[in-house]
Amino acid sequence: MIRLTTRIQAALVVLLLFFSFQYTHGQSSPPDDILKWEPDIQVFDSLNRVEQSDALTLLVTGSSSVRIWDSIHKDLAPYQVMQRGYGGAKMTDFSYYADRIIKPQQFKAIVVFVANDITGAESDRTPKEVFRLFKDLAKQVRKRNAATPLCWIEVTPTPKRWDVTREIQETSGLIETYCNKHDDLHFISTFDQYISPEGLPDSTFFKKDMLHLNSSGYQQWSGIIKTYLEEAGIEP
Repeated sequence: MIRLTTRIQAALVVLLLFFSFQYTHGQSSPPDDILKWEPDIQVFDSLNRVEQSDALTLLVTGSSSVRIWDSIHKDLAPYQVMQRGYGGAKMTDFSYYADRIIKPQQFKAIVVFVANDITGAESDRTPKEVFRLFKDLAKQVRKRNAATPLCWIEVTPTPKRWDVTREIQETSGLIETYCNKHDDLHFISTFDQYISPEGLPDSTFFKKDMLHLNSSGYQQWSGIIKTYLEEAGIEP
């Protein structure tokens, strides 16, 4: 009896050590390339305390193309817009901060554009990795905003990142297929509308950096978004 009790105690000690190890390593701080966005997210925290949405509000969030969209309220009228964009957002950091960016408030729809996971850099995510991050984001949104449509804007084909178009389109294909299987998920296709007759990105839609949209590019974008939302029954 004593030997049995000793073995049980020894086993419990091993289990406690194991779970302690798992907790310590599983709860480690996120890397610096995620934490560097903390000041931007703190701004959202402040805005969320004073700005209230309702069932008519369109939350438009994501990376720098959303952040620098100065004419967003005019371009997306008559939709009421809450704008939440930051820097060079990637799905890794956007998913990490999602619970602070997308609050459990009422929204007409949540529209997301994140375009920096595949850029041609060595640190790029694979299409399947980006897809998994999108599915994680969708699950997070469903927990807090169960009945709100979640709309993903396809990554725009740009002259600067044309060399990785195949990988970007593969990612878009995975996300579009997934969205088509769920009534509450929407994929807003943009690719063809930014391609010239020569089959290349139309540079007239972009700023000098050949990455971000100019005013014409945003007018094109807003037209695509509003047309999709209206056809999907997500009306102002």
